[in-house]
Amino acid sequence: MSTVTEQPSEGAAAPPVPAEQPARLAQVARWAERHGVEVARRLADAEEFADEVQQRLRPANTADTYAKAWRVWQRFCAAQHFPEREATRGALVAFVLWLLDRGRTDGRGYAPSSASTILAGAVVELRRRGVEVSRDDQAQARATLEAAAVNLLKAGERRGRGQAAAAEVPDLYRVVRACPDTLAGARDKALVLTGFHYAARAQDPAGLLAGDVTLTPRGLVISVLTGKTKHTVRDAKVTRQSDPEICPVQAWTAYRARLAAEAAPRWSAPDAPAFVGIDRWGNVTGGMTPDSVTRAVKRISVRAGVPLAWTGHSLRIGLATTARKRGKDAVAIADQGGWARHSRSMNRYFQRVDGWDDNATAGLT
Repeated sequence: MSTVTEQPSEGAAAPPVPAEQPARLAQVARWAERHGVEVARRLADAEEFADEVQQRLRPANTADTYAKAWRVWQRFCAAQHFPEREATRGALVAFVLWLLDRGRTDGRGYAPSSASTILAGAVVELRRRGVEVSRDDQAQARATLEAAAVNLLKAGERRGRGQAAAAEVPDLYRVVRACPDTLAGARDKALVLTGFHYAARAQDPAGLLAGDVTLTPRGLVISVLTGKTKHTVRDAKVTRQSDPEICPVQAWTAYRARLAAEAAPRWSAPDAPAFVGIDRWGNVTGGMTPDSVTRAVKRISVRAGVPLAWTGHSLRIGLATTARKRGKDAVAIADQGGWARHSRSMNRYFQRVDGWDDNATAGLT
């Protein structure tokens, strides 16, 4: 890693600081003036340690999003012959318009929602590299993006996949009946039925260990790591269902029993992944990742002939919409799925139900 050395007034060498962090360099120089070089060196070491800890604790999916955003920013700068570490107002505005026009690697434009995510990630990465990005400049870029997105709609252009299809109870029956009588089939049943009942995102089952799922007389307690930025653990209670065919508790116990019988003992240990990948010959290949969960959920729905193929978010939306239809309290739904109690995303899921059941046109004739 390249370093830059600041010379304090007394002529002694200040501690080395990463060259890509000019703000940190200035801070260390101030520390040296106030406390001397040796103290400044220790404080600089502590800052670098804190940076390393933050990097290790950053969720993998968040880190991947930021890394992708930075790669897109680099492509934009190369195309425009802009320096990567100059995030001027004009550059940011040009960036969002480029994203919508031709930002993808295939030459097409991103959907506005994707462009918004990329802009946010690029700003994070720019600031991490010591580039000053003012709030006003970022706000103007975002306002430009929103205005351009409205113009796309006015022009009749629709981008993005739209909201994912919701898993519904009839779909659950289709799924379990289409699962083969194999270890992979047992895994698929457990993955879908438990995931539906605690409103799983794709990363949730991928992050579970066997010890995170506790069997109790009334059902399962699933300890789910939740939160996009600030992480906590929620204990989702999954009750036994009256119909054993789609009971998540029975599906989980059957899967774990079959895994213990057909795979090496280490895959049944409490610190082993709760959901494992399985190859075509029935061999366990390791723990599932968020991407493999998403692919599995889609594959399972297609195999079952679900009318609208699922995505990695379908189980989560399905719990919210189904519980709403059954009259469950919004607070109880939020707590089960780990939403904030006034979550806008959860309320959008509710609108799928309320928009039909509480509709001004219903029953007029």
